[in-house]
Amino acid sequence: MMIASCGSVSAITLGLPNSTAISSEKATLPKGLFVAKVPVSAKTKQRLATEVESITMLSLLRPQNTSLSAGNRIPEILVLGLRLHGKNASVPTDVVELIAMQRKSGMLFACVRDAEIDGTVQKECAFAVRRALPGRAGHTPTFKVFASAWVPDEALLDISDPAVDSMDTLWESLCAQVILGDSSPAEVDARMVRNAQIAQLKADIDKLTRDHQRVKNSAQRNEIFAKLHKAKKQLE
Repeated sequence: MMIASCGSVSAITLGLPNSTAISSEKATLPKGLFVAKVPVSAKTKQRLATEVESITMLSLLRPQNTSLSAGNRIPEILVLGLRLHGKNASVPTDVVELIAMQRKSGMLFACVRDAEIDGTVQKECAFAVRRALPGRAGHTPTFKVFASAWVPDEALLDISDPAVDSMDTLWESLCAQVILGDSSPAEVDARMVRNAQIAQLKADIDKLTRDHQRVKNSAQRNEIFAKLHKAKKQLE
C-alpha cells in the first residue's frame, strides 16, 4: 500500500505506527467539503482557497491499530496534513478551527510549508490542535487553536510515554506536545494555566520595570517598586 504524504511528511516520518497510516488512494480531502455545511467567513474561505494547497489524511489512530484502550472522550484521533502555499507561510489557525470544529474526535494538524533557510528552500512542519481552554465545570467551553514552533520536516510525534494507555491519554499527550513542548499527558489543563500565569507575570514585570525607570515622583516609584517586588516573588 502506498501511504499518504503531505510534502515529505507521512504517518511513518511522524513516528506513528504503520498500522495507522492512510492509503494515498483515499487520503486527499476536497477543500469544498469543509465549507459546504457550515457558515464560513469570507476571510476564512479566502485563506482556505489561497493559502492551503491541499488537505491530506495521514493517519487515523484507533484502539484497534494502536493497542491502546478505548477512550471515554476521544474514540479516535485523525492526523491531517495541510500543505501551505508560499514561503514562510503561517499556520492558518482559522482554517484549522473550521475543520476541527466539524469533527467530535481529536484532530491533529501537520502543517507543511516551504521556508528559505540560509539561501535554500527547505520544508518545515508545525503541529496544531483545537482544544478547549481550561475553565470551570458546567460553563460553556471556549476553544482555541494552538500551534507549535516550526521545525524541519523530520518532525516527530512521541506516542511512547508510559502514561499513554488509552485514546484519551494519547490525545492529552499530543496536545501537550503541541502546547507545552513535552509528551506527558498529566494535568495538561493545569500546566496550561500555570504557563499562562507565568507569561502574564513576565509581561507585568517587564512593564513595571520600564514604568519604574521612567517615573520621577518618589511616591509613585515606591508604589511601582512594591508591585514589581510582589510580581517577582509570584514568578519565583
